[in-house]
Amino acid sequence: MQKIIIASGNQHKIEEIKSFFSDLKIDFLPLPEDKKLPEVIEDGKSYRENALKKARQRAAELNEVVLADDSGLSVEYLAGAPGIRSARFGGDDLDDREKYLKIISLLEGINGEQRKAAFISVLALVDPFKEEEIVVEGRCEGLIVQQPAGEHGFGYDPIFYLPKFNKTMAEISPETKNKISHRAKALQKLKEVLKECYME
Repeated sequence: MQKIIIASGNQHKIEEIKSFFSDLKIDFLPLPEDKKLPEVIEDGKSYRENALKKARQRAAELNEVVLADDSGLSVEYLAGAPGIRSARFGGDDLDDREKYLKIISLLEGINGEQRKAAFISVLALVDPFKEEEIVVEGRCEGLIVQQPAGEHGFGYDPIFYLPKFNKTMAEISPETKNKISHRAKALQKLKEVLKECYME
C-alpha cells in the first residue's frame, strides 16, 4: 500500500486529512515520533511557497512521499491579514481564542461587506521517488462575525460566518465542513490526482 506522510504537528489537520482520504487504499501517517526533525522555517511569501518548502524538506529528510499544507485566514479589511501568518498571528504565545478575539477587536465598528474574509488552503505533495511535485489550492468565502459561535472545528472557525448556512464554520457539523471548507476543496482536487498517480 502506498504510504504518504502528513507533515503537520496539528492533530486536527491530520485527522481531517486522514478522514477525507479514508476511501482510498493509501496509508496516511503522521510524522515519525522517533526522529528529531529540524524545524521548517516558513519564510515563504505565499501559502504555496511555504507548503512546498515543508513538503520538500520533510521528503528529503525522510525519503518518503510527503503531503504538507499551508493555510490561513485572509480578511479583506485587514488587507489580507493575518494571511500566511495566521498560525502566529499576534505572537506565538496566543492560543486560538486569543487570536480570533484579536481579529474581532481589529474589526470593531466595521460592518457589512468590509467584514468579508476567505479561508485559503494550499496542499503540496512531494514524491522523491517520481521526482514529482503536486500543488492544489482551495478557498472558502465568508464573513467575520462580531461574536464567536460554535464548538466544532478549530483555529478561526468560530468567527468565520458562512452565509449559505447562516452559521459559523464552528457551528456546522464536521461532515458538512469536510465537504465545503477550503481544505476540503483542496483535498478534493488532490484526491483526483492521487487516484491517477497512485491508484493504478
